[in-house]
Amino acid sequence: MTRQRLIKILPWVSTPTVLLVFFAIWEAVVRIRDISPLLLPPPTTIAGSLREVVLDASTWVNVRITLTEILLGFSIGVFVGIVVGVLLGKIPLLEISLRPLIIAMEVVPKVALIPLFVIWFGFGMSTKVLIAALLAFFPVMLNVQLGVRSVDRGHRDVMQSISASKWQTFTHLEGKSMMPFVFAGMETAIVLAIIGTIVGEYLGGNEGLGYMIVRSLNELDAPALFAVIMLLAAIGLTLFFIVSSCKRLVIPWHESVYARKEAA
Repeated sequence: MTRQRLIKILPWVSTPTVLLVFFAIWEAVVRIRDISPLLLPPPTTIAGSLREVVLDASTWVNVRITLTEILLGFSIGVFVGIVVGVLLGKIPLLEISLRPLIIAMEVVPKVALIPLFVIWFGFGMSTKVLIAALLAFFPVMLNVQLGVRSVDRGHRDVMQSISASKWQTFTHLEGKSMMPFVFAGMETAIVLAIIGTIVGEYLGGNEGLGYMIVRSLNELDAPALFAVIMLLAAIGLTLFFIVSSCKRLVIPWHESVYARKEAA
């Protein structure tokens, strides 16, 4: 077996093996030490509860609601983050003027804003979408701003030497140069959008996976709680994989993409 083939196969073997060993140790510790299922249920019990959760039709209604909130918040955060990041990167005076406000907004714990959003917008979907968008906004905005300012000076000189307009410079040089930074921000943003949505549902919602977590907690149903968390982890991994796949499709020329392909 060649080295390249081994590298391709290794993650598909090592990851399941590590998970199986982890769950086996977990099961053994819980059984041997006779830990209460209310504190730490064994994986076999969680698997049974996960099956029940997956087969329950109401679960998929909540999954659809949570996914809608995540994707809407993520999309809004990415769009606004790109626009604001480009403006701040292109207009230094604007960035200097707004820097104190941006820093203040960034350091404020976003979870503390959820009660305000609940007061203003109620317990519906709007609150979760806004908090997800707010969390997704900052990593995209900061990365785009950095990307606009990281364009090679020599490339800018080339565009000036051929009398390219500002729009042509942006579309043919700056836009393409900042795409790796956009996707770097998006990979962080999708994770934060999931966190924002679930926390919003947890603190101020009556539907979605966050609400299911609260309901399982109130019922002291630890296996169901773990089952919902695992379902949420699977959704998060899927969304992150989609964003990473889009990165490979849109910027296959970037070192972060082709270097990985060469290594594989």
